[in-house]
Amino acid sequence: MKKSLSVLTAAIGLAVVMGGCGNNSSNNASGASQAPATESAPASSSAAGGTAEVSPSASAESSAPAEVKKIIVGTGTQFPKVAFLDESGKLTGFDVELVREIDNRLPEYEFELQTYDFSNLLLSLETKKIDFIAHEMEKNPEREAKYLFNKEPYAHWQNKILVAKDNDSIQTLDDLKGKKVIVGATSAEAQIVENYNKEHDNAIKIVYSGSGSADYVTQISSGRVDATIGPDFTLPLIDPEGKLKSVGDHLSAADILFVFRKDDPEEQTLADAIDEAIKEIKADGTLSKLSTEWLGADFTQDIK
Repeated sequence: MKKSLSVLTAAIGLAVVMGGCGNNSSNNASGASQAPATESAPASSSAAGGTAEVSPSASAESSAPAEVKKIIVGTGTQFPKVAFLDESGKLTGFDVELVREIDNRLPEYEFELQTYDFSNLLLSLETKKIDFIAHEMEKNPEREAKYLFNKEPYAHWQNKILVAKDNDSIQTLDDLKGKKVIVGATSAEAQIVENYNKEHDNAIKIVYSGSGSADYVTQISSGRVDATIGPDFTLPLIDPEGKLKSVGDHLSAADILFVFRKDDPEEQTLADAIDEAIKEIKADGTLSKLSTEWLGADFTQDIK
């Protein structure tokens, strides 16, 4: 049974783009709501040349809807091609459409998308405002210690340093000593720089952004900051004019999964059900198709 997702209207804040990058204000953007699809109950049928009689109690029992559990899915609106509002104001993108596809394959659940500023997603999960996060969330040790991830990745990426296209002086994290690096608070990319600073006496000047991808590109290309860190697939999405480039070896390779509350049996059951749906979506080619359609290439294959 397919079910349409309804997207709640909420106040739009700015969110940072890069798979994990967010800003500091509430987002609550309005996406296009879709009315739930209605399905008619089966009509009486004739069998063996006669009309089958159904008792009123049996008929009422058969037409009673199965119990469906509503699930609130947290995402954002400022990640181009992943979770964003299109020109008509509809919430769409790779992660959004994947959630919708998973919802279609899990009749026991009904997913409802709500949008938040990225930096508020993990807190919203902890306080049970949402049931899981869909926003290209990278699995890393710091997050894994606090949250539950499903087991079946739906994408893989590599984080690299991103600089202005005419900047040839930066190739490694060591080259960023004394320089400004813009990242989103609570992001996996921020964690990379923060971990480096712990071992190098805060050598890198971290600028936590409260804006979206356009601000990243503008600040780097204008020289106000020197670099950022981002997944390899994001450059053509956030910088279609080619003002930036990726440099050096990748800093990390990561699985992309959904994030749930830890030590919660219902969350574990939900994560297990989603894993089974993702396996089906991978096997029939739907996942690769969605990645190619929205991200420009198939980023669903393991790169480790």
